[in-house]
Amino acid sequence: MIYAIIFATVLVAYIIGSIPTGYILVKSLKGIDLRTVGSGSTGATNVKRVLGLKYFIITMLLDGFKGIIPVMVAKIIALKFGLPSVLAPLVGIAIILGHSKSVFLNFSGGKSVASGAGTVIGLDWHAGLLTFLIWFSVTYTSRYVSLGSIVALALSPVWMYLFHQPLSYILYCTVGAIYVIYLHRENIKRLIKGEENKVR
Repeated sequence: MIYAIIFATVLVAYIIGSIPTGYILVKSLKGIDLRTVGSGSTGATNVKRVLGLKYFIITMLLDGFKGIIPVMVAKIIALKFGLPSVLAPLVGIAIILGHSKSVFLNFSGGKSVASGAGTVIGLDWHAGLLTFLIWFSVTYTSRYVSLGSIVALALSPVWMYLFHQPLSYILYCTVGAIYVIYLHRENIKRLIKGEENKVR
């Protein structure tokens, strides 16, 4: 019974993570497949290229809540059924995998920044708030969204450690940060070459 609950919770989280919010917005408003534009990502930064700042923010918020809500629900389920605290990090993994490898888009998607940050907020809002502030500060000063995303998520395990969260939370943030950085490997190459696009 316990394993069935864990499996079902993680599966539902993956499906929720797979909902391609940016793709849906662009397709419904412009009739364009977002994967054919700019970086080919379905994330908020690529949405901005087509729909502008307003929909960049909307996509960020929707993707963020896509991470926050399932993780918070997982924590409630874990408490109710006496399940281990690792359930919430497992749901977090399912969310970011779903966002980047969406079952609805032939396993393509975004780079899991907003949804990943959302899972951090769901695990611990203090760590999540610091992650957001770091992202905003680095992005605002450098004008590189990718750099802000990489730095912010790379530091998320540090905040989990400082706030005395379970080891499973710290490990999740570490693995999640490595995965998101891997998804940004082309951005990193462009940053090194000075060819990365800046936020205008």
